[in-house]
Amino acid sequence: MNIRESGSDRNDVVLVVDDSPNALSLINDALEGAGLDILVALEGRQALTICKRIRPDIILMDAVMPVMDGFDTCRMLKADPDLATIPVVFMTGLTDTDDIVRGLDCGGVDYLTKPISPNELLARIRVHLGNARQTSSVHSALDSTGQHLLTVGREGLLRWATPRAYALLGRAGVTEQMQEESLIPQISHWLSHNPLEQERMAVKNLDYPLTLKLIGYQSNGDVLMQLIDGNKPTGAELLRQELELTEREAEVLFWLANGKTNRDIAEILEISPRTINKHLEQIFPKLGVENRTAAAGVALRLIASHE
Repeated sequence: MNIRESGSDRNDVVLVVDDSPNALSLINDALEGAGLDILVALEGRQALTICKRIRPDIILMDAVMPVMDGFDTCRMLKADPDLATIPVVFMTGLTDTDDIVRGLDCGGVDYLTKPISPNELLARIRVHLGNARQTSSVHSALDSTGQHLLTVGREGLLRWATPRAYALLGRAGVTEQMQEESLIPQISHWLSHNPLEQERMAVKNLDYPLTLKLIGYQSNGDVLMQLIDGNKPTGAELLRQELELTEREAEVLFWLANGKTNRDIAEILEISPRTINKHLEQIFPKLGVENRTAAAGVALRLIASHE
């Protein structure tokens, strides 16, 4: 049963983190028989070092190990932007519900109790490798659009973010310590109240203003959010600056892009519909367009490129 990705010229790489020789032998035989390449670490710190040198496609992690246990190792993996998306499957003799929840809360995607069934293990690996590939494809598409997007677990732990989102967090001085002490508790508290899509939360305790907007809840329990730069112009102000419009022209174009009719815009801005038409007559040549649909398209593309 080969688990190699279709069309790939390499085997998937599995990092097995376990200090038990018997477990390593059993798992090694099963994985080699499935055509997988295997890396081995005997404890958590060694696993982190290996991951930074050779990025595995999936990690099989024992929970109880010397030096650094599997739970702490998983947390450190998820805190590293370059390693956070690697799926971690726990394999352990700990069977209490609290231990299982602990493994999932720290970022694990699955939890198998020992003794391990080789066939079940391979089936779980196949599923999680497939899910990871799909997730990677989505992330790559989002990365290429340059959006300030990120996903977090319900406990507030950052799972993944686009390069622009990481850059913005860095600009705001959000270190790993600050994430642990401030950002994660704030997000966790906000999510505990089950906010609706499009709701926002201003991040506290920063010298640089950042806001999180909830985009949606994902099927795996993670939450997709947009990170908003509080010092960056938005809406009508963005259109005014980028398109060299007057303040009133920018307001008219902004509401036009939001699907409002001339009468709606007139009521919002408390001016006459005839004045709206006059503003549009000035806006069209400035944008190099001939009608309101094309003008709205210009505005929407500009706004989207700055989100």
